[in-house]
Amino acid sequence: MLLIPCPYCGPRAQTEFDYRGDASVLRPEQHDSGADATAEAAQQWLDHIYLRDNTRGEHLEWWQHSSGCRAWIKVQRNTATHQILGAWRATETVTVQSPTKPMPGALGE
Repeated sequence: MLLIPCPYCGPRAQTEFDYRGDASVLRPEQHDSGADATAEAAQQWLDHIYLRDNTRGEHLEWWQHSSGCRAWIKVQRNTATHQILGAWRATETVTVQSPTKPMPGALGE
């Protein structure tokens, strides 16, 4: 079982959370109207919804603490080892860091 360090409640079992997807994916921007813009926008939305990388290694994810404080958080997890490297409030800007340096807020610090 994974222990996820909720920024609001502290370390909690994975069973209290729901995985909600990749936190590094940005929504496509609004386009002007017109046939070319509409086709381009449609392709960007298709890519956004259906074409995702299956990253091996460190990955930033959305999780919701559904059985606790109900907050949305960002969690950095290694998909190969399932090691949790850190967790942050949803409003915080986070970039994935090197696997050799544990991130602030990681368990065991």
